[in-house]
Amino acid sequence: MSAIAFKAMVVGEKNFIRAIKDRSTEDLPDGDVLIRVHYSSLNYKDALSSIGNKGVTKNYPHTPGVDASGMIQESADPRFSAGDQVIVTGYDLGANTSGGFGEYIRVPADWVLKLPEGLTLKESMVYGTAGFTAALCVTGLEKNGVKPTSGEILVTGATGGVGSVAVGILSQSGYEVVAATGKKDQAGFLTELGAKEVIRRDEVIDNSGRPMLKGRWAGVVDTVGGGILATAVKSTGREGTVTCCGNVASGDLPLSVYPFILRGVTLMGIDSSYCPMERRTQAWNRLSRDWKLDNLGRIGKEVTLDQLENEIALMLEGKQVGRVVVNLT
Repeated sequence: MSAIAFKAMVVGEKNFIRAIKDRSTEDLPDGDVLIRVHYSSLNYKDALSSIGNKGVTKNYPHTPGVDASGMIQESADPRFSAGDQVIVTGYDLGANTSGGFGEYIRVPADWVLKLPEGLTLKESMVYGTAGFTAALCVTGLEKNGVKPTSGEILVTGATGGVGSVAVGILSQSGYEVVAATGKKDQAGFLTELGAKEVIRRDEVIDNSGRPMLKGRWAGVVDTVGGGILATAVKSTGREGTVTCCGNVASGDLPLSVYPFILRGVTLMGIDSSYCPMERRTQAWNRLSRDWKLDNLGRIGKEVTLDQLENEIALMLEGKQVGRVVVNLT
């Protein structure tokens, strides 16, 4: 197939200036599958890549975007045919492989998932990596026996992408959700998603130095790390489970072993980037069926590629709420 010209956000090598530029499919890396991207979404990892964070992206110029949904343009792998609607999230997409903030991507076939029945390409990107991660967190709670009757579930960073979808999934599944956020003006947003109670972020940070606190939570979905995660672990009841998927607050974890050996608390790490395809498929199938949110449209805000710059700035300032879907059609 001859080269195709397309638009993409490119982060420059010098001072990491972002601009929408013309590119060609000849510029894309080798891969089995060429995909015409219809939608992408903005994640914190993308925001870091867009400012030159070498822990995310080593080489520039670069096109971020760890999520993409669209249509197969051409495939060297028999599992996929031109015209198939597909999703790609995680792996190296948008990290060191040109990502979803461009109208075309080329990736290995093993990264590609056919769009599940029950989801549109746009809806899949309202979820994106954030929603997929939230689904893995809830699956982790279920796997460890945390049921809707077990007690309250704490969700930290609740207005963010992972947090807001987790609140929605858990609430819709019958759990009692307590949402913790630094954005108290968004209490209505979280209540609409189904949170039973909305509390301030400082209510889930304990600086007393005590190794354990009164056990309140049957389970936790933590998206921020640091002192909030440590407090959540210390406040989790007997045989409770804490899922950990982020480090926006800090990568440090000031804890003793006591919650683990005296209450049997489980701390479960969630890695969505390299999750095996079997588990990945199971999670996406649930997001398209029993976990498809009734108010999915409330979570996602749609922007164009040209409007993405402002959304990145808001995310870096900690002011983003819910999900940002990028329309590349």
